[in-house]
Amino acid sequence: MDLYEYQAKELFRRHAIPVPPGGVASNPAEARAIAAELATPVVVKAQVKTGGRGKAGGIRPAPGPAAAEEEAARVLGMDIKGHTARSVLVEAATVPFEEYYAAFLVDRAAGGFLAMVSGQGGMDVEEVAATHPEALVRMPVDPLAGVDGRLLAGKAGLPEAAAEVLERLWRAMVAEDALLVEVNPLVCTTDQRIVALDGKVTLDDNAAFRHSWDPPERTGGLEDRARAKGLNYVKLDGAVGVIGNGAGLVMSTLDVVALAGAAPANFLDIGGGASAQVMADGLEIILSDPGVRCVLVNVFGGITACDAVATGIVGALAQLGERGTARPIVVRLDGNNAEAGRRILSDARHPAVRQVHTMDGAAELAARLAAGA
Repeated sequence: MDLYEYQAKELFRRHAIPVPPGGVASNPAEARAIAAELATPVVVKAQVKTGGRGKAGGIRPAPGPAAAEEEAARVLGMDIKGHTARSVLVEAATVPFEEYYAAFLVDRAAGGFLAMVSGQGGMDVEEVAATHPEALVRMPVDPLAGVDGRLLAGKAGLPEAAAEVLERLWRAMVAEDALLVEVNPLVCTTDQRIVALDGKVTLDDNAAFRHSWDPPERTGGLEDRARAKGLNYVKLDGAVGVIGNGAGLVMSTLDVVALAGAAPANFLDIGGGASAQVMADGLEIILSDPGVRCVLVNVFGGITACDAVATGIVGALAQLGERGTARPIVVRLDGNNAEAGRRILSDARHPAVRQVHTMDGAAELAARLAAGA
């Protein structure tokens, strides 16, 4: 579960990690009241679970309460990379003397924990790693021994005052069962205080039973609608909607779509069941995404045979009616009873359906159709 910045900073406060004073507002009047209580210049920050807020105009300075109200009115409702800002964080403006980067994360490739710290903060860590790889310190963390803040700060060129904050960030990660704790920037102020100006935290959903976390926010978006239907769906930013049976097959399908020159619009795993209702639900969710220009259904028949899948697709399109003909649907069936499944689709003669027998060929056709070719 990803946290909003204001939620991450509430977590930081619980672990004595310094953050600017502030509060969250859902309307301009609340933003004005928070700024008036702070009685100092503030920053109004869009609360969305994506990066690039500053470049998109979602972070705005305000010298006082009236300006905070005006800036909140501009930011609220703003779309940033497909995420709508429904609240803003209003916090005291902090003048940094130096900016750093600090993160602790689960390193799945190494099967352990990793610390990443840099004396160059305030920009994408990917950019630092690409242009100045020597500036990003990567250090495995022994979960039993913990973090030596002085050693980590010294290697990255951070002041000694940052050592305790680094150790607290690690302890917060362990205590909260987090997969990621990131601060960019972690700053040293002009009066030599170390403050977390931003916060990104991902919690491990599997550890929810040990905590009293607030449930994930329900925004009525596609992911919420898919979850309500019992679908394993993740929205992405491309134009090719993807449906598959099995997480591994879906991940492979995303790769071949990308290799074909298109960007996938989603991850959607229908699992072993491919009934008409499951397919209808999946297609309805994908076709509700205005960015989708073509749908790719990639199924390998196993326990659920391809003829059952094909019957489900035909039934789903019958349920969807005109919505099912709005965009082309490329179908690749292979495995158990594939020939029977292909015959069912051919006999249905649905105007939106195109059949391709290979995975690469299906991805290439879907990419061309998404591009309007």
